[in-house]
Amino acid sequence: MRILITGAAGFLGSHLCDRFLAEGHSVVGMDNFITGHPDNIAHLMGRPDFQFVQHDVTNFMYVEGPLDGVLHFASPASPIDYLEQPIPTLKVGSLGTHKALGLAKAKGARFLLASTSEVYGDPQVHPQPESYWGHVNPVGPRGVYDEAKRFAEAMTMAYHRFHGMETRIVRIFNTYGPRMRPGDGRVVSNFIVQALRGDPISIYGDGSQTRSFTYVDDLVEGIYRLFLSDRAEPTNIGNPGEFTVRELAELVLRMTGSRSELQRLPLPEDDPKVRQPDITLARSVLGWEPRVPLEEGLSRTIPHFRRLVEEGDQAARFLEDGAAAARR
Repeated sequence: MRILITGAAGFLGSHLCDRFLAEGHSVVGMDNFITGHPDNIAHLMGRPDFQFVQHDVTNFMYVEGPLDGVLHFASPASPIDYLEQPIPTLKVGSLGTHKALGLAKAKGARFLLASTSEVYGDPQVHPQPESYWGHVNPVGPRGVYDEAKRFAEAMTMAYHRFHGMETRIVRIFNTYGPRMRPGDGRVVSNFIVQALRGDPISIYGDGSQTRSFTYVDDLVEGIYRLFLSDRAEPTNIGNPGEFTVRELAELVLRMTGSRSELQRLPLPEDDPKVRQPDITLARSVLGWEPRVPLEEGLSRTIPHFRRLVEEGDQAARFLEDGAAAARR
């Protein structure tokens, strides 16, 4: 197949490029580098089965030649990103989804939308099945991401019902792994970077809020199976193993050997108190469930951040030495 992946230079998009290429497909990657980074796809450049297009998906999209699939992963996806860029976040979920669906329709391609567990908001049902409609504050600061994805889901299902398009919707729960950005504000990357630098570990609230963490390889496997399936309705892909934020912090401290202290900060507005996927459908329809335990996934992820932190420290020392030399 020939596949278009928007957000291809992002954390998840780049891993999906790798997976589709490994399965023998050709990939067109698209990104505007607002939150993605060229380094994530540098190893793919020059391959005959990979093409990259720098483009903002909120504008008209054109890809020459046939397409068999469009996977729409373009979007800021971390709290820091969508709080700093609320309007681009809303635009990529609305205009970007519309443009990506239009391209898929024109090419007769199957469409897969990257949605999120954030559509459940601060849930009143636990764990969260796909049948739960959610508990979202549409005008809160997090609403720009939550509602962008909820609109994207509605648009995708409208194209499925009205145009008869083949569509898939994956609701992604907290995912971690190599290629995450150090400063993206997600809890796993925050804790690891703070621990490696010896900085205080930022615990929001009392740390009793829970999250479910999926290693990126498990998530990509679930998305790949969903894309090849015939399920049009939203499908949870996540790890049902549930941990408190404090438990995650203590595990990171132990695995990094850090002496960082825990620092309690005010809980952000509308921060979900619990988050755990019900993956009954993924197990029964896709034959999928996560296989990488949290400790094993962290052992694969920490070296990525250790390298980035060391490179950042070296760069900072280089700049300081240069400034000192200039003063002399």
